[in-house]
Amino acid sequence: MTDLTSHAVDLDGSRSFRWIADGMAFGADYNPEQWPESVWAEDMELMRRAGVTNVSLAIFSWVLIEPSDGVFEWGWLDRMMDMLHEHGIGANLATPTAAPPMWLMRAHPEITTVDELGHRTAAGGRLSWSPSSATFRHYALRMVRELATRYRDHPALRLWHVSNEIGNENNVDYSPEAEAAWQAWLGKRYGGVAGVNQAWGTAFWGHTYGDLSEIVPPHHARTKHNPGLLLDWARFTSDSLLEHFIAEREVLREVTPDTPITTNFMILSEDGSEEYSGWAHEVDVLSNDHYTIGTDPLRHRELEFSADRSRGMAEGRPWLLMEHAANAVNWQQVNRAKEPGEMIRDSLSHIARGADGALFFQWRASTAGIEQWHSGMVPHSGGETRQFREVEALGAALKALAPAQGSVVEQAQVGMLVDEMSQWAIKASRLPTGLLKPLEMGRRIHKELGDRGISVDVVPSGAPLDAYRVIIVPTLYLAKDGVAEQLAQAVEAGAHVLVTFASGIVDETNRVIRGGYPGAFRDLLGMRAEEIRPLFEGETVALDDGTAASIWTELVEVGDADVLRRYAEGALAGQPALTRSVRGAGTATYLSYEPDGAGLEALVDELVELAGVTPVAAVDRGISVTRRVGENGSFLFLINHTQQDLTVDASGVDLITGEQHEAPAVVPAGRVVVLDERS
Repeated sequence: MTDLTSHAVDLDGSRSFRWIADGMAFGADYNPEQWPESVWAEDMELMRRAGVTNVSLAIFSWVLIEPSDGVFEWGWLDRMMDMLHEHGIGANLATPTAAPPMWLMRAHPEITTVDELGHRTAAGGRLSWSPSSATFRHYALRMVRELATRYRDHPALRLWHVSNEIGNENNVDYSPEAEAAWQAWLGKRYGGVAGVNQAWGTAFWGHTYGDLSEIVPPHHARTKHNPGLLLDWARFTSDSLLEHFIAEREVLREVTPDTPITTNFMILSEDGSEEYSGWAHEVDVLSNDHYTIGTDPLRHRELEFSADRSRGMAEGRPWLLMEHAANAVNWQQVNRAKEPGEMIRDSLSHIARGADGALFFQWRASTAGIEQWHSGMVPHSGGETRQFREVEALGAALKALAPAQGSVVEQAQVGMLVDEMSQWAIKASRLPTGLLKPLEMGRRIHKELGDRGISVDVVPSGAPLDAYRVIIVPTLYLAKDGVAEQLAQAVEAGAHVLVTFASGIVDETNRVIRGGYPGAFRDLLGMRAEEIRPLFEGETVALDDGTAASIWTELVEVGDADVLRRYAEGALAGQPALTRSVRGAGTATYLSYEPDGAGLEALVDELVELAGVTPVAAVDRGISVTRRVGENGSFLFLINHTQQDLTVDASGVDLITGEQHEAPAVVPAGRVVVLDERS
């Protein structure tokens, strides 16, 4: 067995585990139970060819392990664990609680979720269980204990993979048990019904409650529910799901205290009900699932934003890409195949931004079931295919990148505040415009900085800000308590802050902060907006610098701030649009509108020059650049997303090819170069 003890990783400041692979982790969700055992030997040979180090095992196998209540059959899993060990492959062993067996659902239909119309989830899907169900919890924890006890000493065990995408299909539940848990949660949070009434402003529409028992989940109604209620419902849902994860985790820690534990996040899910920035403190290794959207021409930039956000939640420590697609997925309107080389670029983009492994869903493309048209590392056509040759090339690249394992992404000069609570608050409200997308401004600014070779740490509210020369606050609609004060301290110390429109507008109860917008940040910015004037879809308003605004504009009144841009037409003609105040050694800039491309480019250039921010390396536009640093030196990751050769002002040996590069180094079209800067 490979000795992994030399790759110990300090994951949470107090617990230290061996890393899950010798070098970068590489593999996939593996479902051997879907195939005759005669295929398993072929799988092992193909995994050897590809350089697979880890597979996630038994994710949907509850019924095969426990075919009837209390009867456990381990034969097939014993054989598979032994086979993996014999071939030097580690198991990220899953607690198979994502898919309750049919016998359990028939015996206890009350364990399933109920939708907002009162319909109970039927058998046949996945993640149908309610996190509030005591019965489900009992059966799930029994399974977890049996599994952990069985394999706690097995040499193939590398990592516990708790359930699967918790909250994906069971992100809301309106069942009677959930209702009782919701009322108890509100009582604990607010101390009683009076606190709830005050927080939510229930005097509106005569919704004042007389008792906690009157506060039912937000079932379907002909009008939208109270924004404060909906925000707390999202918080409750996240807490309920996390509580179940912790319950499974604690059983695993009791039985196997030295084996790290994770659950796969879905960090960029727009419909998510998980506060992953809080969940991140509850896992030993942060892992994330990420899938690109075929219709997005800038999907590689969205991927980078997600990866930087994963690293921010992991507080800069190594994390794991648990799932992504080798080729097409099966859940988009048109499931576009990846271009040649795109899969390798996608995988190594995550590695460049701090992941210490890249795994896929799934190993073999299934021939049956709802995901039969989701790609796998081994396509339906088999191992002698273009796609599998790319898989082999990726495996070889990851093996070559072993010296970078355990290193971290170099400290960025720019930080960006993004959190789920603000997204939930926007979703819970009826805003002046329905065109506002919570993550759009953050993604656009992140792209502009990336185009300039500038690294960005995407961090949750409350993260330390001392290291940043520039701090971006994009559409942070809900400002958590203390964030405004933290930003003010950073500016006084010399940071340059950019706050965009639709930020700081509501408090933690989703109540609008009175006195003008952006409520929480007015003092810092030295201005206030007294009126929001949204624009219709396709409508624009010119500014005095020749650029244009869309979606959102504001009537701004300045205090001690300087005016950098003014509206040039319409009802706001002549009024301030972009302002900047000086505070101590730093500045605070307010953007009151959605800028067009030219306007955003100019603004980012100004901020970069003002703060003296420098790129990771001087690169041609079209190259994504990131540096990882560690005990083995520094490694410059260069990913060319264009169809032409580009250059970087850097030298070193490419870890992937062994080729020596001298400045200006060429990064071939569509390729990845990783320079070992020690040479």
